[in-house]
Amino acid sequence: MMKLNRQFVRSITSKSKRIILSQDKDKVPQYEGKASPLNKKRVYGWGFQETGALGIQTNVKKAQERYTQTVNFPTRLKFSENCEVEDVCAGYGFSLFSVTRSDGETLFATGINTDSQLGYHGTLDVIIYPTVVQLPRKPEETPEDLKVRCMGAGRAHAVVVTKNGTIFTLGNNSYGQCGRTVIKDEVYKGSHIVHRIEKGTFTEEGDDVVAVECGQDHTMFLTEKGKVYSCGWGADGQTGRGHYLNSSEIMEVKGDIKDEKIVKLACSSDCVLALNDNGEVFGWGNSEYGQLDDTEHAPPQLNTPKTLEVTRGRGKIKDIASGGSFCMILNEEGLVYTWGYGILGFGPFVQQTAKPEQLLPPLFGRNDFSNKTEVVSIGCGVFHMGAINSDGDLFMWGKNRFSCLGLGHKKDQFFPFKTAVNAKVEKVGFGVDHTIALCKSFI
Repeated sequence: MMKLNRQFVRSITSKSKRIILSQDKDKVPQYEGKASPLNKKRVYGWGFQETGALGIQTNVKKAQERYTQTVNFPTRLKFSENCEVEDVCAGYGFSLFSVTRSDGETLFATGINTDSQLGYHGTLDVIIYPTVVQLPRKPEETPEDLKVRCMGAGRAHAVVVTKNGTIFTLGNNSYGQCGRTVIKDEVYKGSHIVHRIEKGTFTEEGDDVVAVECGQDHTMFLTEKGKVYSCGWGADGQTGRGHYLNSSEIMEVKGDIKDEKIVKLACSSDCVLALNDNGEVFGWGNSEYGQLDDTEHAPPQLNTPKTLEVTRGRGKIKDIASGGSFCMILNEEGLVYTWGYGILGFGPFVQQTAKPEQLLPPLFGRNDFSNKTEVVSIGCGVFHMGAINSDGDLFMWGKNRFSCLGLGHKKDQFFPFKTAVNAKVEKVGFGVDHTIALCKSFI
């Protein structure tokens, strides 16, 4: 009897049951996944969430709950689904987004706003979701004119350069970092001031600003012809103007870069690196750990740009990065070098080296199955570093403050380790304790 029942069940399953189910085939809901357009950018964030710098919370009460203080893994921002994000930038507890929208708004920001570095938003000290930053527009200016060309973020100030060459500075100006006269006892909280610097105010005719780099409390501008201009805090010589004074006047930086065409600046704190079009590196500012000069009687600060002899013999350099106590370079062969003090990527027993030492290519994804993989760009915050390879993978290492490495834990990372971003990474904004990545879809 048991045997007959089993045969009966098999018969129904293999024939009749399939016939019965096929009658309802058209009633079964069909799901077709919708891939993001190839030109659609995604934004991921991770690290310290309590300041609102990640912009992933929309509920104030939930944003204040303890379990949302940190985000341990790369998390996709809903904001990037509603806007075409073109660029990202990370400051000390806040983030900036350059966007293209039909309403003409081009700049959004989220995070700490204690010094109005995100513009006027009433008495709010923290913005938890990307919000419009109003840039004062002249009647004849169009939304296209005020599209963001480049931007930078420091400890409590932000700088934006638009397509028509106008520069806007926001936030704390205690040391002249916003390029305007310092006002004694100025109150920055709830300030309506967005300082406007017209095109050509401090540059030569026909030489537009193409990049801006903000240190902790100073600002540097790079022009199309490779000239560098600076203002702000200068106690460590980071303005490169031959003195250690603060300055609100934007002036040209000379020294060893006077006749050079500089193509990139790098600074996350007070140590500055500059790269020329021949792949040579220059530096100025804080050098307490021998980042800029490792000779016996080298000064701890340099107030004038100097050619970095320590980088010679490492090939033609194509990218640079400067942290709080360490530096990085990337040569045209895709090889990464680090030096200075901190977690440099050589393991827990190497904390300092006076000369650039190479990190091995397998640490960044090169292997027998992918032997052409190489690093294409580097960057860093004050305490952590990152590198993007030719496959669009992001590798991070360093101090893991508030999970800013995005590795799923809060432990420091002593070797480069791949961060699980579910997209191809194009650019990374390194904050002091959070990270923002601009990406595109794998497909």
